[in-house]
Amino acid sequence: MTIAATLASCVVQRPPPENGFVPGAETPLPPTDAGPDTAPLGPVIARVRSRWVPVRWAELPGFEQDNTAEAWNAWIKSCERPGPDFARLCSEVRRLSLATPGEQRGWMRARLRPYRVEPLDGPAGDGLLTSYFEPLYDAARQPRPGFGAPVYRPPPTLGQRRPWYTRQEADTLPEARAQLAGSELAWLADPVDAMILQIQGSGRVRVIENDGSQRTVRLAYAATNDQPYRSPGKWLLSQGAIGDSTWLGIKSWLAANPQRVQDFLWSNPRMVFFSEEDLSPLEAQFGPRGAQGVALTPGRSIAVDPQSIPYGTPVWLASSGPVARLQRLVLAQDTGNAITGALRADYFAGWGAEAGDFAARMKQPLRLWVLWPK
Repeated sequence: MTIAATLASCVVQRPPPENGFVPGAETPLPPTDAGPDTAPLGPVIARVRSRWVPVRWAELPGFEQDNTAEAWNAWIKSCERPGPDFARLCSEVRRLSLATPGEQRGWMRARLRPYRVEPLDGPAGDGLLTSYFEPLYDAARQPRPGFGAPVYRPPPTLGQRRPWYTRQEADTLPEARAQLAGSELAWLADPVDAMILQIQGSGRVRVIENDGSQRTVRLAYAATNDQPYRSPGKWLLSQGAIGDSTWLGIKSWLAANPQRVQDFLWSNPRMVFFSEEDLSPLEAQFGPRGAQGVALTPGRSIAVDPQSIPYGTPVWLASSGPVARLQRLVLAQDTGNAITGALRADYFAGWGAEAGDFAARMKQPLRLWVLWPK
């Protein structure tokens, strides 16, 4: 399935309410025709790491063309854990889940005000958009030929030592190996894939059970060894080994230099441990939970710096480059160690190999606008 098809498939259709009754419908929604955008713009809003400059709706590129219905499920997810500024709007957001994109845009004009996100200090300009994904790998419940790279749940002794053992120590010290024994959740084919799973923080595995059956489960972030993260790609660059630090380039180099794989893995001392979650048909349409505590929506969730943009904020995103042309409504629902500053975002692409290829290549200029309650 293409990424476009995956993103489109993530719009969950909801049946109409019985007898036409909508809870809370006695309170009418605001008119979807907000009239001309001529009201005074108001003051600039200062955040810890950004400033928000009020603008007209006409400044948002592609606003009239976006299929906002695809983003509405992400917004409803944010309403599971809304911040105080958006909680009062969530009943209306839910009632608009079956509205047309035109009606949704009219409601946004009536209830929200767009602000251009700029650096707190320094001139405004383009930021940086990258992308991340949820890996999908085949795995086995027990080690077997072709499946020899374990991923672990938190070992029982994890809290007894801070920081816990490094990745190299966990692979080589007998006491560390003894503490990990019995904590294996699954076994992957490639230790590099196991590292990618840890760097991404979660993933899906099609696991072969002991009885030979197969099912897909999610491995969700549970804990770390409290060691610092060091980019293995940057380590290879510092060695002068590669010029392409995408996972595609890294894997090609490792395939040609198998004797360097262990050093590559040990260059990052951080380990991530997982918990296992069953995937219902509905849950399978969404990604893992982000930092906001809600499930991510492919193509409509982004990771941000929460000191620039609070979790749960609807954001207008614009980015054009060799990988994609994006002008769309997204929700700020996650963060990451590398996502800092005003104009920095990580775009959740979905899951599987195609999403991984998209995420590996995404590095484009970025502009952002927050849509904040009036």
